[in-house]
Amino acid sequence: MWPYHPDLLATPVPRYTSYPTAAEFGEVPPGVYRDALERTSGDISLYVHIPFCEKICYYCGCNTGAAGRRHRLESYLAALHKEIDTVAGLVGGKTRVKRVAFGGGSPNAISPEEFEQLVEALTTAFAIEDPVWSIELDPRGMTDKWARTIGRVGIQRASLGVQTFALHCQQAIGRVQSEDLIVHTVDRLRGAGVSSLNFDLMYGLPGQTREDLVDSLQRTRVLGADRVALFGYAHVPHIVPRQKVIDASALPDQEERFAMAELGYIYLATHGYTPVGFDHFARPGGDPIAHAAMEGKLHRNFQGFTDDDAPVLIGLGSSSISSFPDLLVQNEKNSGRYRMMASQGQLTAKHGVLRSADDRLRGQLIEKLLCHGHARLPANIRAEIAPRLCPFTVRGLASLDGDDLTIPTRGLPYARTIAALIDPYRAQSERRFSSAI
Repeated sequence: MWPYHPDLLATPVPRYTSYPTAAEFGEVPPGVYRDALERTSGDISLYVHIPFCEKICYYCGCNTGAAGRRHRLESYLAALHKEIDTVAGLVGGKTRVKRVAFGGGSPNAISPEEFEQLVEALTTAFAIEDPVWSIELDPRGMTDKWARTIGRVGIQRASLGVQTFALHCQQAIGRVQSEDLIVHTVDRLRGAGVSSLNFDLMYGLPGQTREDLVDSLQRTRVLGADRVALFGYAHVPHIVPRQKVIDASALPDQEERFAMAELGYIYLATHGYTPVGFDHFARPGGDPIAHAAMEGKLHRNFQGFTDDDAPVLIGLGSSSISSFPDLLVQNEKNSGRYRMMASQGQLTAKHGVLRSADDRLRGQLIEKLLCHGHARLPANIRAEIAPRLCPFTVRGLASLDGDDLTIPTRGLPYARTIAALIDPYRAQSERRFSSAI
């Protein structure tokens, strides 16, 4: 189904969960984040980052640390509560929060009581109206007490870090979790009222075979996951030092990774899931993201593909990113510095990028390509990328009909690479991204 052209996949490219990407972030002028908060109105979304895990996996590139140092965790939560009050005070009563997402790390690395206190703080500080609550969870930290808390809060969407069911792959990446553990977690979440359950799965893992991947996909389907995110493992130990533990010689080569990605797409697309972009899938029966994909209302933000159409996303917690139409800004990454600044009532976001009119236009085009496989290009951008698009059009991986750029199904593995043609920053950046596959 997918033709393999290694020369077109040779250059690493961003995942484009924002545009410009975080690689372009630098110092922003003092006060721009405060100004953006003060002039925000209407519907907004919140993202709350918990940078702790009970156990640190070798593969993970998230901003997270071990939860065992209780004093550090408690001081972080105290600072987070203070940031909630500070940001809510600047936003005032001009906004309505329609969605709240908790990520990490693993939000269930904190106690259920601490989580409920966070939820109470958010609902007290912000105008939250009938929100969609979502959470990322580590099955290894899931308990009956946590399930009861999820039920009381009314969380509708949960994402489980499953990655693989193959034990030898789990051992190689430092994330051993039995199938029984996953089953019990699913049962607890369904019993707590979670209606949309996502499984994060990975291909390209050390020692992983196609049979291992199919087995994980089959178990995921049988367990009734409403959504599946199928990511290729990005081995970048020069950026993520903990990955040095992983034996690089055991990793599948690029051609095998390509075959695994194709296998995963075909399996899920023929077993009841609607493809959402390139690497996400959803059951069409009642899942909102599947409907968004089919109705042309899909979006992309720092959580990946989403049906969230709010123009503003406010990030809370260390390293979280806030998105405004004309500004992207990231909170202090270092947990210690974040705690010090936030606990004193200071805004910690000093890095980001002011989005020009051209940035916003190119960001919309990239989003349309990745979400819908189609974008209408202005004449100047069409002329700019047409010569570099030729290797894709002559091989049937894309078509340019007048101003209309389209990526067919056979070109999906190259979608990020094609989108990168619209991104002039790529010609200037020396930062290495993950493989396109």
